[in-house]
Amino acid sequence: MLEFMPEPNVDEIAETVVAFTNSVGGMIVVGMDEDGRVYPEAAEYLEPVLNRALEMCEPHFRAEDLPEWRSEDTSQGKVVTITVKPTSRLFSVEGRDFFVRSGSLNVRLSQEQISRSQRRTVVPFEDDVVPGATRDDFDEDIVEEYRRNRLDRGPRSGSFTQYDLLRDVGAIDPSGAPTVAGMLLFGKNPEHFFPQVGIVMVRFKGTSIRESATTPDRYSRRVEVVGPAPRMVRNAWDLLREELQRRPQMKGLERQESYEYPLEAVRETVVNAVCHRDYGITGQRIEIRLFDDRMEVISPGGLPGHITLDNLLEEHYSRNPRLVRGLYYWGYIEELGQGIDIIYDAMRRNHHPPPEFKDTARSFGVTLRNTVDRMELEFGDQLNPRQIKALRYLQDHERINNSRYRELCPDVSSETVRLDLSDMVEKGILLKIGAKRGTYYVRK
Repeated sequence: MLEFMPEPNVDEIAETVVAFTNSVGGMIVVGMDEDGRVYPEAAEYLEPVLNRALEMCEPHFRAEDLPEWRSEDTSQGKVVTITVKPTSRLFSVEGRDFFVRSGSLNVRLSQEQISRSQRRTVVPFEDDVVPGATRDDFDEDIVEEYRRNRLDRGPRSGSFTQYDLLRDVGAIDPSGAPTVAGMLLFGKNPEHFFPQVGIVMVRFKGTSIRESATTPDRYSRRVEVVGPAPRMVRNAWDLLREELQRRPQMKGLERQESYEYPLEAVRETVVNAVCHRDYGITGQRIEIRLFDDRMEVISPGGLPGHITLDNLLEEHYSRNPRLVRGLYYWGYIEELGQGIDIIYDAMRRNHHPPPEFKDTARSFGVTLRNTVDRMELEFGDQLNPRQIKALRYLQDHERINNSRYRELCPDVSSETVRLDLSDMVEKGILLKIGAKRGTYYVRK
């Protein structure tokens, strides 16, 4: 996330720092506007302004979470970048105003959202040191793989010492002891320290667990996936691509095969579960349940912070910001905070019903259904949504006329209705019968 600030302003910096740290972090560029124009004099007096802004942030930042600023040379003069890290604590401006980042805006939380966030804000589990763990419990190959990806995708170039690299991602504390975040990202066997780490995938027979229980074997496949988060994501993804059925479909005169679910939606659902589950909940792992008609992914822990089912698409908040940041540099997350939007869009583009969400105090579930809207699939490229609605009506009725079409689409004019129906006649989809007030249309 980026915020351009041509002139340093105490209130604006404090508000943006709070919004970034309550969300997924971000960068403030002081002395430059969105069009790239530089105001070099702004960089000269930033330090006292920034210090005052940070004093306004409550609670006070711990040393390791303190926003970092640095001067950058451009062809037009100096600018200053302020890098803000996400944390698990809820921050405010002087204890009064709580903000989160949504798109390019700082959004003030309502009292209800603040109460919800404060109830769900806990000691940052990611930052806890893992008792009994040492650096030898890290997989050096995975650390090196991360280092290469970090240099490719990170905000700065140059080389890291391994200590700097691990401190930057929060994998070790100042003394070098492994943290929970480090064990989740780089551990050889994180499940030895946290038995709740892992994914269980089960392919049930039928459309319910009860129905599957009536069969001799109950389920056709059960697989457990363990290991550090990047390996869990990759291995679960490979497993699902093997397991998901392919279905033939006709595109014009060409026969093609596609998976029963959009792979993009499946991938994002799995990544989200690994990123955002509550790793503090013991005795429960991520579950992937495959039925004949749907796929369910159940992640331990309800929605985090101020997120609700009502604002799921508009707001973003991470329970495990260090894990999210690490998987971003791995390339498993393309845009921070966009996972749910990607799932919705992939399901829509492939003519499936939208994803379904269920939030409880102990878990968050995502359901993807493999049913396909055949009408949308057949005519989606030729007709608009109103015309598709008319064809669905004709599936159950013999005919349709202008007045009935207006009832189906009350927000359009009579002329739009006439043009829509005429267009379907010209395309050979409908047949026009009668004249004037007696005109009606049937499927051709």
